[in-house]
Amino acid sequence: MTFEELGIRDDLLRGISELGFENPMPVQEKVIPRLLDGNHDLVGLAQTGTGKTAAFGLPLIQLIDAADHRPQALVLAPTRELCLQIAGDLADFAKYVPELEILPVYGGSSIESQIRALRKGVQIIVATPGRLIDLINRGVVKLESVHTVVLDEADEMLNMGFVDSINDILTHVPEQRKMLMFSATMPKEVARIASTFMHEPEEIVVGTRNEGAKNVRHIYYMVNARDKYLALKRIADNNPSIYAIIFCRTRRDTQEIADKLISDGYNAEALHGDLSQQQRDIVMRKFRDGVISLLVATDVAARGLDVDNLTHVVNYGLPDDTAVYTHRSGRTGRAGKTGVSIAIIHSREKGRLKEIERIIGKKFERKEVPTPEHIIEKQLYNLADRLERVEVNDNEIDRYIPGVAKKLSWLSAEDLLKRILSLEFNRLLDYYKDAPNIDLIDEKPAKKEHRNNADRPRNDHDKDRRTAEKGMARVYVNLGKADGFYAGNLIDMLNKNVHGQRVDVGRIDLLPAYSLFDVRKADAHRVVSALKNLEFFGKRVYSEIADPDRDYASAGKSGRKSKKRQ
Repeated sequence: MTFEELGIRDDLLRGISELGFENPMPVQEKVIPRLLDGNHDLVGLAQTGTGKTAAFGLPLIQLIDAADHRPQALVLAPTRELCLQIAGDLADFAKYVPELEILPVYGGSSIESQIRALRKGVQIIVATPGRLIDLINRGVVKLESVHTVVLDEADEMLNMGFVDSINDILTHVPEQRKMLMFSATMPKEVARIASTFMHEPEEIVVGTRNEGAKNVRHIYYMVNARDKYLALKRIADNNPSIYAIIFCRTRRDTQEIADKLISDGYNAEALHGDLSQQQRDIVMRKFRDGVISLLVATDVAARGLDVDNLTHVVNYGLPDDTAVYTHRSGRTGRAGKTGVSIAIIHSREKGRLKEIERIIGKKFERKEVPTPEHIIEKQLYNLADRLERVEVNDNEIDRYIPGVAKKLSWLSAEDLLKRILSLEFNRLLDYYKDAPNIDLIDEKPAKKEHRNNADRPRNDHDKDRRTAEKGMARVYVNLGKADGFYAGNLIDMLNKNVHGQRVDVGRIDLLPAYSLFDVRKADAHRVVSALKNLEFFGKRVYSEIADPDRDYASAGKSGRKSKKRQ
């Protein structure tokens, strides 16, 4: 399928081809023909970053009569940033339609300049509700020629309390308008907007309602509430090329976390509603340009910040509304790239996490907070990669080499390498010296279970550890905490070596000399086979389906005397 086959005309095809558009995305394939051919209302449900703007923008431009300089289409967006983003995209699409005028109308900018532009004549208005109502009340905006209204990010407009404003605006638009509503999720309140303002709308769903983006991996770390910031720093340190938005629940938390990160030497900034518009513009420009790599933000402030190459989204606090989590996680894994959505939680948030899993249809992976040793190793290899890839200007540098080489001639190659690494890593080494383990490994058992365990003989408790949950198989591996082997290492090992369908890992028990973990019965032999003859930091890996009657602790680390060889 091509854009030409969807009915897009030549001048628009030329514009989007220069933007790198090749084949339509799923939402565009479904929406564009219906907007070009039909007159009915439409509700489009698709995740953030799936190409919604082009899906409604291309047919919107094509349906405009450029010879008529009155407003013919109206796009409503919840925030100034999203308003500007949409208007900019539409202008890019219409590069070869010179007679078409597109005007962004929003608060925080000169209303006089917007009035002057409106009086010259525009065909498409992209607006935030508050500023548009102000202009309507001044008699500057006339909407009687509008034939199409688009509500973008409808669920967010609802969250921000724009229902009354939307109702007011629509009283100024002809009753026979065409109305389009686009949203990443469809909570009951958004469905109510559709039934109130739209006429028998057709619904188009790309993916599944409230589904998370397919290219996003969802993981969580569980720590004590007091250790959340420490966990955040370790996550950042363990990902040297991180480019992330860190979402906090309140403006105060946002500023406090950003201030701590800046104080600790990270390239970070805060983005929240207490900043002036000029301050927000500066922060967002620095983030888009890569000057800062960590943006600590509230959900509302980050609306309209469209960045395609985010590596991570970090949920410093889980939102109450699953739709908000979907919006957050959908900011990474865009344009065919993969991304990671991280939740840093404490034990009381586990139930909320399960509810999000149920609604988005995705399983969160439990990961251990990176250890200091793992972080330093990761950073060292990243530095080695940078040294390998650095561009060397031989003509300019060669004249300095003899003098520097003479100065450092007393150093061996190993001594020189140690000094280079120490320049970069002394701060990290000092910070992580004697750093504690902050993982909340086990949740507190229920009181009844705790009493039962207290009365149970020790060998029965160990036997329970060797017994799998219902429908699962227990797998033994001869690696434990004494080997530096933790849950994260296990998951990485399985992801890299077990081919075919992804393996779901259940309960994990990490012991000093060995580990036990649950997988589905159907996957057990595949897992054991994949782990055979691997090495973990020089140690040969041995694995088998665990025998619940065997005392692995007293049998030694190898596990090779088991009567159940696999």
